[in-house]
Amino acid sequence: MESVTAVFAGAAFALFGAALLVWTGARTIRRAPVALGVSPVASTVLATLFGVLFLVLGVWCFTRV
Repeated sequence: MESVTAVFAGAAFALFGAALLVWTGARTIRRAPVALGVSPVASTVLATLFGVLFLVLGVWCFTRV
């Protein structure tokens, strides 16, 4: 039963991380702001950092299956 939870959490984290990276990349390529009212460099770096973090967390969950 614990493996089902790990697979669900891994899928959720991996999908969110990948979507965040794709969205950040698309906004950066179009030179659109990633977050309104925040420094463009800081918001891009933080969004990329959290996207990678969530992807790594998802892969970690998949290794616990």
